[in-house]
Amino acid sequence: MTKSLNSNSLFIQFAIVIFASLLFIPGLGAVHLFDWDEINFAESAREMIVSGNYLTVQVNFEPFWEKPPLFIWMQVLSMKIFGINEFAARFPNAIAGIVTLLVIFNIGQKLKNTRFGLLWVLVYVSSLLPFLYFKSGIIDPWFNLLFTSPDNKGNTYWQVTASAFFLGLAILTKGPVGLLIFLLTFGVYLIFNQFKLDFKWKQVVLFTVILTFVGSFWFVLQILDGNYRIIEDFVVYQIRLFQTKDAGHGGFLLYHFVILFVGVFPASIMALPTFNRSILRQENSKKTAHFFRWMMILFWVVLILFTIVSTKIIHYSSLCYFPHTFLAAWYIDKVLHKRIQFPKYLKVLLIVLASIFGLAITLITLFDRFKVLFFPYIKDEFTLGNMQATAHWIGFEPIFGLVLIATTVLFCIKVSKSPTMRTFNVLFFGTLFFVAFSMFFVAPQVEKYSQAAAIEFYKSKKGEDCYIYSMSKSYAHYFYSDRLPQNKIADLDVLMHSKLNKPCYFVIKNKKQKIADFTKNAPDAVFLYEKNGFAFYVRNAK
Repeated sequence: MTKSLNSNSLFIQFAIVIFASLLFIPGLGAVHLFDWDEINFAESAREMIVSGNYLTVQVNFEPFWEKPPLFIWMQVLSMKIFGINEFAARFPNAIAGIVTLLVIFNIGQKLKNTRFGLLWVLVYVSSLLPFLYFKSGIIDPWFNLLFTSPDNKGNTYWQVTASAFFLGLAILTKGPVGLLIFLLTFGVYLIFNQFKLDFKWKQVVLFTVILTFVGSFWFVLQILDGNYRIIEDFVVYQIRLFQTKDAGHGGFLLYHFVILFVGVFPASIMALPTFNRSILRQENSKKTAHFFRWMMILFWVVLILFTIVSTKIIHYSSLCYFPHTFLAAWYIDKVLHKRIQFPKYLKVLLIVLASIFGLAITLITLFDRFKVLFFPYIKDEFTLGNMQATAHWIGFEPIFGLVLIATTVLFCIKVSKSPTMRTFNVLFFGTLFFVAFSMFFVAPQVEKYSQAAAIEFYKSKKGEDCYIYSMSKSYAHYFYSDRLPQNKIADLDVLMHSKLNKPCYFVIKNKKQKIADFTKNAPDAVFLYEKNGFAFYVRNAK
């Protein structure tokens, strides 16, 4: 019997790998990398390859202290295999997606049963932002996975070793914030557990030694290499993120509450009832109840921490996706077992959000047909220029939004009468269809209204011995023009006023005041052309 169960589990895990591969790998290179974070990390990986310096993270061939290198090393390996391109930059996160679904399945299976493991997988993969991040080139999917892997709630020496090792790798991925979240989560758990510890002090020592060795590995190498300044700058930057709205990333106090509620649809809606303190009375398993509490603690620690942090970036709260989707899966499981009635207010919220997302995508795909109606009312020249770009729609794209709305409404009609797994699958696969096909067909066209014209210009300068300067914060001109160390000058005063030994191209948002300020400061700059909100100038060598 056990042998049969093991075979069945292996078959399901193999099916998950195939399923996840089909979802996350196709289309990785269909759209350019987006500023800032995607291009930032990909550029650091490219510069490691160009310079041969794999120890120090660089941007514009200068030390870049904001992130440790583990994820960038993954991108380097990917670029060595697939070349320096968008596919290679995003491929590591496709692998993270596959492994994440396997981890979720195995944890869910151990907690309850195979069906619950599969349920959690479906909840996770059919939620909007969790899916989208596995098609991206940002750090967070690997950080979240490493922070959560493996099943670190036990107290055997193997589990302690694995937990410390993976937490150390999480620190090498995103920095000390990994350790901070762990300490806060564990501290809150101790308070709720009345400081009762269920592990031995030998295990504490083992955990501390492994975590310290792995987590500090890169930092120690930097010190041994004489790069004391990088460590200092790194620490200062981490402090600045907490105290200020770094790099223009500000937001209102409840920013991450809104992001999770809207972005983790539909799991965010399904999880709402679990925040009722009495809901856990429905759970008979002590093991599952224990895990539920851990997930709830992790959710609130991450959410409150990044609510306090002044810098607001959408993926800062992405570690909440694990507990968020677990809570949703747990609630659905209770509905399926007829322990809980699916309430009317959840149906209303599901239909409202599905309608917003569905209509938004539908209108975007039809945008070129009616956008001229908005032109007289757009006062911002840059926005108007963006809107004048033309996308190339096939024609069937509005179906994606309509399918989302239709399947959500159908689910809400059926769930009260027949709360079966088949009923929930209508919602899951409708949402999955929406997000997967929107990413593949809609995102590349939407990009044409934003950065495509600038990136097209940067790519045209590949191989040319020149300087390029973006007048707004960007990393795209480094990555897409294949900048070399001899072209790294980024001093605007020098590039605008000094005699140049090679041409310097300037990319400016096409706003009257910005253009006037630029031409006043660089009167010898020659206008090249304007396209979709960007103006392009050159100062020639003298």
